[in-house]
Amino acid sequence: MLETHLSDQRGTADHGWLKAKHSFSFANYYNPRHMGFGPLRVINDDRIAPSMGFGTHGHENMEIITYVMSGELSHRDSMGNQEKIPAGEVQKMSAGRGVRHSEFNSSDSSEVHLLQIWIEPNVQGIAPEYEQFTLDDLPLTEGWRVIAAPNGKWHDAKGAMRLYQDAALLCARATEASSELQYVLDGQRAAYIHVATGSASVNGMTLHAGDAVKVWDESLIKVELHADAQVLLFDLPRH
Repeated sequence: MLETHLSDQRGTADHGWLKAKHSFSFANYYNPRHMGFGPLRVINDDRIAPSMGFGTHGHENMEIITYVMSGELSHRDSMGNQEKIPAGEVQKMSAGRGVRHSEFNSSDSSEVHLLQIWIEPNVQGIAPEYEQFTLDDLPLTEGWRVIAAPNGKWHDAKGAMRLYQDAALLCARATEASSELQYVLDGQRAAYIHVATGSASVNGMTLHAGDAVKVWDESLIKVELHADAQVLLFDLPRH
């Protein structure tokens, strides 16, 4: 079964310096039909104005993934990390028993466009962790980059970022993959597929940037990447 969650069905927020679209209920946006999907709790599509950003704030017991699509984000946290995250790189922070961080647009002239993703962990109170990679350095399997997975391993692919949940995040980009990909979904699993940029077809259904589809009871997912497509696939436990 496939159920679409289209871009114009997302919540929106406009704070001037921040324009955001929320796939799931977040902050002042509440929709009881879209509270998350399994342990996937947040996908925020954020555009941050030049030289602006989020001041220091805290998180606990959450897996937080930042996927930068354009521009560059500056990150600083209470673990001592002070990094820049340009387009083409991805960061994972396991907040564990508590971490504080700030995020700012590094540019004084261009906006930064990113996805911030929250996944609920299956363990509580761990020591906070930080990882950051270029997408090209993450393992590739059957055309899919494995961004994060339990113990950094998904099937035969090793070297992804460690995720404290029985879930995996993979991506496919039109720039490096065949235009047609497949993904085999275990019968006890579900998938959430989000088109970050460009457009793509999922089992014959055309999706555009910001669109997503929930998948369950489908053993084979066929994805056709169109120009400039970046597609994120979350392999999740059934809920």
